[in-house]
This record gives sequence, C-alpha cells and structure tokens, in this order.
Amino acid sequence: MRSIIVTAALALAVTASAQSVQAATSLFDQGKWQEAATAAAALNSSDGFALAAEATTAGAALVPDNQKKALFEKAQGYAKQAIAKDRNNAEAYFEMARAQGRLAQFSGIIQSLGLAGDMKKNLDTAIKLDPKLTGAYVALGLWNANLVSKGFVAVRASGADKNQIVPNFEKAISLEPDVAIHRIEYANALILQGRKAEAATQLQKAVSIPANTFWEKRDLEAAKATLAKLK
Repeated sequence: MRSIIVTAALALAVTASAQSVQAATSLFDQGKWQEAATAAAALNSSDGFALAAEATTAGAALVPDNQKKALFEKAQGYAKQAIAKDRNNAEAYFEMARAQGRLAQFSGIIQSLGLAGDMKKNLDTAIKLDPKLTGAYVALGLWNANLVSKGFVAVRASGADKNQIVPNFEKAISLEPDVAIHRIEYANALILQGRKAEAATQLQKAVSIPANTFWEKRDLEAAKATLAKLK
C-alpha cells in the first residue's frame, strides 16, 4: 500500500512539474521573457533552469546593448545550474553554448576564442546526448560560419571548418523542415559567405512558414527585412 501511495505522489509531482514548465513556456511564447525566466528558475529543476537560460538569452535581444552582456552571463549561470541538476540534459548544454556564443560577441578576442572552444564542446555534448536536437546543428553551422568569416587566425585557433557549415544546417532542416528560424540562420550563414542568392532562397522559404509565437513573429519580420535588402 505504501509503495502505491509513494508512486502516486511521484506521478503527481512529475505532472505538476510538467505543467509548471508548460506555464513558463507559455509566458515565454508570449514574449514575457522576464516572467518566464523567473517562473522557470523557481522550479529548481534542470528543465526549468534550461528554459530560464533560453528566455534570458532571447530577452537580451530586446534590451539596450549596454545591458546585453549581463543577461548573457546570467543565462550562462542558469545553464550551469541546469547541467548541475542533470548532466544528461542535452538542452542544458545547448543553452550553455547559446549563451556563450552571444557572450563572445561582447568579449575581447582572446576571451571570445576561449568561449568559442567551450561552445563547441557543449554543442558536441548536446548532440551526443540527443542526436535530434536541431538547434544544436543550427548553432554548429553558425559557429563554423562566424569563425570562418573572421579569417585564418580564428580558424586556426578554433578548428572551424567551412565544409561543416552547410551539412549542419541541412541536418537541422531535414529534422524540422517547417521551422523558420533554421532557414533564417542558414541564410545568415550563407550571407557571411557571400552566397546571397542561396540566402534569398532560404529566406523565401522561411517567410512562407506561419509564425505563431512572439519570437517567431519577430524572426519573420527580420527575415522579410533581410530578404528585401538582398533583392
């Protein structure tokens, strides 16, 4: 009888946790990133901290530049807590890598190259834990594209490879062909390589995909603006 009661209690706890994550995700989808991050972190779980990291990194796009670095550092902190709670949580490593990638943009050359190395390790770990984690493939494509665009020194120091740009994006798109952000980021990577016609093709496909969340609608408007410049 006791085992039945304990099992039932655990089941209720799991359900409540899932519902709480869902509630925080709903706030995030509405663009209420601060509320989402607070609610997610309060769950004190690996999934909660990973979501808090995602919301904080995304929210940094909406604040002045002088506030961005602090938010990326905060997101990195959330991701560290997510990993500490569960070292097999692929999303946690991915969110760590995403925060590090953004933070590198606001760091000096030496520090940014160090962050790039850590980012690659975390993305590799995320994919090892979850081979279908599409965001990690997109991030790897961007990682290679950004470093290759910086020239020989960055490539030599990081091990970035221009031949790994397209395969990573194609992998992500094969897994989730109807997710616009994958194609938008692919276009950004192609633009870095001077391949504007191919970038326009990806953006045209991206803008035909329905946008539902606050972030998807924002990405859609950015994609339309970039596409207009390419024409």
